[in-house]
Amino acid sequence: MDHILAIDIGGTKLAVALIDQTGKISDRKQVPTHVNSEDPLYERVLDLCNECLATSSIKPIAIGIGCGGPGKRSYELVSPLNIADWRDFPLRKKIETDLLLPTFIDNDAKALALAEGWIGAAQGCTNYIAMVVSTGIGGGIVLNGKLLEGKDGNAGHIGHVFVEPKGGLDANGVSGLLEGSASGSGLERKYGFAPSEASDEIRKEAGIYVGRAVASIANLLDLQLAIVSGSVAFGFGSIFFESAQKTINELTKIQHSQQTIIVPGGLGDEGPLIGAAAVALQGLGKELLAKPDQI
Repeated sequence: MDHILAIDIGGTKLAVALIDQTGKISDRKQVPTHVNSEDPLYERVLDLCNECLATSSIKPIAIGIGCGGPGKRSYELVSPLNIADWRDFPLRKKIETDLLLPTFIDNDAKALALAEGWIGAAQGCTNYIAMVVSTGIGGGIVLNGKLLEGKDGNAGHIGHVFVEPKGGLDANGVSGLLEGSASGSGLERKYGFAPSEASDEIRKEAGIYVGRAVASIANLLDLQLAIVSGSVAFGFGSIFFESAQKTINELTKIQHSQQTIIVPGGLGDEGPLIGAAAVALQGLGKELLAKPDQI
């Protein structure tokens, strides 16, 4: 069976794995994104890929990358907000040149949306948003069975929706947006400690902010499902999800959005890597998402 070398570039961790066409993961490797090292970040990504390939008998047919945004020219150039060293960085081209395999790239949250629609919590659904609530907050939106792209591939950046006048600051210094108010980095800037130390009240508050953003998207785009993954969402657990759902229920009174639900990602912490593989599979021509006429 053919395999993809999947690369997940996150604000907290770098991960690679080999993934087959059913989404099964093998040979996973992972290191922190930010370490005290003289090696440039790209060299550590490349070393991790080479380690994965060297320790496996599997020879992948292509490479898929999920990377934080924003990006330009459909993510040919990436500028992840939580990776200051990369600004207009040509990640896809460099990986393809160094590893000599066809390489495909997209925003990590859009990649997650593909994965959840392929084999996760959105299987068979043609209208939904998938979100990552982690170091940052991103989103990928599927409408009528198609992943929304936008001019440069940045559609779905729900982390930059306004949710609270007194919310925290994001990486750009903007106050009140979702990412500054509910992401791991935003909470740490606001409260001065890691999200893992957050009280139940802070977890509920983060859920309220996410619920506000999801309700706005549901009202705007006529979708009824939000799938949320990421270390903060999973770490905050049921208190976070219950708070978000309560807020969604309060704000979705128009008929088309009244049944909107928010659920944890169906792929757990494997979602970002499966998403990266999904980017490559889609690039190779595989149909991953349900179409309206198939339901």
